[in-house]
Amino acid sequence: MQLSVLWDIDHTLIDNAGVSKEIYSAAFTALAGFAPTGPARTEGRTDRLIMRELFVRHDVPEPEWGRIQDALAHAGQERFAELRVRGTALPGACDALKCVAEREGWVSSVLTGNIAANAKVKLAAFGLDSLLDLSVGAYGADGVQRPDLVAVARERIRRAYGAGRDVPVVLVGDTPRDVEAALSTGSHVVAVASGIHSQEELAAAGAVIVLPDLSDTARLMSHFEGIAAR
Repeated sequence: MQLSVLWDIDHTLIDNAGVSKEIYSAAFTALAGFAPTGPARTEGRTDRLIMRELFVRHDVPEPEWGRIQDALAHAGQERFAELRVRGTALPGACDALKCVAEREGWVSSVLTGNIAANAKVKLAAFGLDSLLDLSVGAYGADGVQRPDLVAVARERIRRAYGAGRDVPVVLVGDTPRDVEAALSTGSHVVAVASGIHSQEELAAAGAVIVLPDLSDTARLMSHFEGIAAR
């Protein structure tokens, strides 16, 4: 193995057009018995943290995680068709995933705050799920803070592929939290300004490689090859 590439999903690979926040709202409503007074705060947070903040904000005791995860999965599956209509794969996402999937010795998966069921829903809505090995990804059920997920993905890749601990890992994401997760765990990062954060903000967070989006496949692959060569 030469490289592990772990992709964020929302605003990196897809634009969910507000469906994500509707999923959190629906899950909260199902568990609390009333609708939240405002949208969930996302921006690179894990589902565990997002839902915990919603319950704290509304002074509602946090249910046990299994119930929360079931409510999120149900809300996500119910909105699959709506996501396909309103959302879209972001420019270059499909081509980038195809190029990485075709490289021998590279593993391509996800590192996302979404629970696994909703990560699958979001990727499948735009035909991206088959281009990734989702079995070795890390998800919002795997930890509270995003950096916690990196070790989870590394271990799953090691077990599945026999990857050594010296195989470089690169995170691709659109928020300062993606950058933090990479830098705090000794991983590499390619930041993309396809979400709400500018290239300047992502660079200020510590990202050395910052792209406007994933549309320049050749440039992106060149960065990956440089990381693998190190």
